Amino acid sequence: MTRFVFRDPASGRRGTMLLFSLSLLCLAVVLACTRKTPESKPEAASQIQITSGGPLVMRTPVAEFRFNPNGSLQASLLRGSETITLDDLQSAGSNSVTISEKEVSDFSFDVEHAKISPASGRLGSLGKQIEISGKSNSSPDLQSTAFLEIYDDFPSVLLSSVSFKNSGTGDVSIDKVVTQRHWFNASLSDHSAAPYSMWSFHGSSEAWGKDDVVALDAKYRRDNPMQTMLHNDENQTGGGIPVVAFWTDAVGEAIGHAETVPLKLSMPVKTQLSGQVSASISLDGPVILHPGETYTSPVTFLTIFHGDFYEPLSTYSKILQKRGLSLAHATEGDYQANWCGWGYEMDFTPKQMLGTIPKLKELGLKWATLDAGWFRARGDWEPRTDTFPDDSLQKVVKAFHDEGIKITLWWIPLVAEDGRGKDILNHRPYQLSKVVRDHPDWLILGKDGKPARATADLGALCPAVPEVQQYYKQLTERFIRDWDFDGHKLDFSYTVPACYNPKHHHQSPNDSIAAVGNVYKIILDTTRALKPNSVTQACPCGTPPSLAWLPYIDQAVTADPVGARQVRLRTKMYKALLGPQAPVYGDHVELTEMEMINTLHEIDKGQDFASEVGVGAVVGTKFTWPDYGPKFRMVELTPQKEQHWKKWIGIYNSKMLSKGEFLDLYVYGYDIPEGYAIAKGGRTYYAFYAPEKQKNWAGEIELRGLKPGSYTVTDYEHDKQLGTVDTGSPRIKVSFNEHLLLEATPQ
Repeated sequence: MTRFVFRDPASGRRGTMLLFSLSLLCLAVVLACTRKTPESKPEAASQIQITSGGPLVMRTPVAEFRFNPNGSLQASLLRGSETITLDDLQSAGSNSVTISEKEVSDFSFDVEHAKISPASGRLGSLGKQIEISGKSNSSPDLQSTAFLEIYDDFPSVLLSSVSFKNSGTGDVSIDKVVTQRHWFNASLSDHSAAPYSMWSFHGSSEAWGKDDVVALDAKYRRDNPMQTMLHNDENQTGGGIPVVAFWTDAVGEAIGHAETVPLKLSMPVKTQLSGQVSASISLDGPVILHPGETYTSPVTFLTIFHGDFYEPLSTYSKILQKRGLSLAHATEGDYQANWCGWGYEMDFTPKQMLGTIPKLKELGLKWATLDAGWFRARGDWEPRTDTFPDDSLQKVVKAFHDEGIKITLWWIPLVAEDGRGKDILNHRPYQLSKVVRDHPDWLILGKDGKPARATADLGALCPAVPEVQQYYKQLTERFIRDWDFDGHKLDFSYTVPACYNPKHHHQSPNDSIAAVGNVYKIILDTTRALKPNSVTQACPCGTPPSLAWLPYIDQAVTADPVGARQVRLRTKMYKALLGPQAPVYGDHVELTEMEMINTLHEIDKGQDFASEVGVGAVVGTKFTWPDYGPKFRMVELTPQKEQHWKKWIGIYNSKMLSKGEFLDLYVYGYDIPEGYAIAKGGRTYYAFYAPEKQKNWAGEIELRGLKPGSYTVTDYEHDKQLGTVDTGSPRIKVSFNEHLLLEATPQ
């Protein structure tokens, strides 16, 4: 847990004596006459108002934030003369602390004597900082201080942190700290709506295939743990983006933490009996405060917006970048459609991989992936001798290169077979890898002193150990320089367990979690240095990504989506987090329709390229070819399917909408049909999708975001003109089956 400890310094005064002589005084007069009048410093645009016994009101050009004497926070959106909010008035404050299993939340804050000063500069030079002192009636020895900041560059955002000081004579043990507690109520903006009638985004990497974007109901509950290794199935997920967001068609609010390092916490969301939806940020202890010491929470944020989850995720990303986090720039290779060998599954052969090359060339595919099954033991990442004896792996790479096709390699950072557990893919017992045999001290240990379990029930190498970091640099050099691969498919990318290995001398067990990004950065930097036009992809199978490694990939992936809807929404998520032109691999198109057998087995039968092309994702496929029998029948590229694949890969390569600018113009859940827009080359491209469980849709659609003028509207999938529109009335009547892809061209 993040902890900052301060001790009160002894008070004192400093006196200054000024001695003047006549000559110095004359010199000062001369300098004063010749010195230019200093320019006045610009002032922050925000306004702060304090009323006696009432709230402290912080107003920006677009938002209003209220801090009440009980410590509760409320945000409102300013739209014209309207003030719109989801924040219900709270009887309890936004912050609480649990001490010896007793929650202390009865803090009262001295709003009238709030200290207002220029902001710290976290999010820009212009802003204001407010410091408000509080105390608890039930725990008088516990003092609290709220710190708030607003900035001109982020007028819809309020930064917040809270501190608790032990002013008593004995130690205080903090079990849990809760901050940013809110009760959201959709009825505040729509009196006819139920309080929970809103959509939500949840950034936790909680379970494979679980929806990240959901409509709330009367019984909704989700814990949203972040950076926690979860053992909810055989896969063990974890990681996450520390943001939860809520929206109606009128207004939305989101909370999250604004630190640039991954933190272990949770963001529980629950529909209350009243129908209101509670949300907060919860940090677990224990933390021992000695007399005079202070605990200060991480910096969190509250933002108000109009739209769906795209807006707060984009704002969150900009906050991190303003605080110093840099995102990797894209390469040309990141935008190329990809064929992946996973269609042949774990026991593929070099013959199968090489035999597919002619078909890849016919279809216009220039990138491929050698997927799982090529290695002997996870952690060592050496080729299987029965499949790739001697230098045959390098020969496969050369064969692809000779045909003008680049190829990436599948592997998992930070895990190693340690002789415990079994392979979830082929159910064989895990081996003892050489790296664990030779370096057992590199392992992450749990509280019980035994090797902790990471994803897929594997052991984990601690990323905070310098020798481990060097090991992954050497592995990357082997794959890219020695074997000549063109990049990586880093799979099962979640987080790692907390490390209690005494030989690592961690300041905190969570040091291992904080260091995950260091290894991914080493992989990216080493790869880029060897091959600038490489691809480094990370797949958090079935879940949102992790803040730990998100800055250190150049191609995101929709990560084993369960159906076409998740492809579209996760593409939108990544475009918000990584930028509107970021390359997002839509994963295998076969995953756009599937039948789940269990958590590890599915039948993939999707062909919905439109859900990748239309939203600006990079097209992907895992077909097998030629006919290898019934085992691969579902993903086999039959002559009938081949024409469909050729058509859509051709559309993707000709339009390359993944390079266009994703436009946030349609609100998911409220704009029907589901809509997307992309600007590229002076044209605007639109994609509309029928509601779920509905094949056909007919009605009028609005082509938003067009610059003044008239436009020819073309259904580019079928090369059919639908008419013209102008920006005075950018609407057109349409009917379509499943989807409609449009191109608006200026006349």
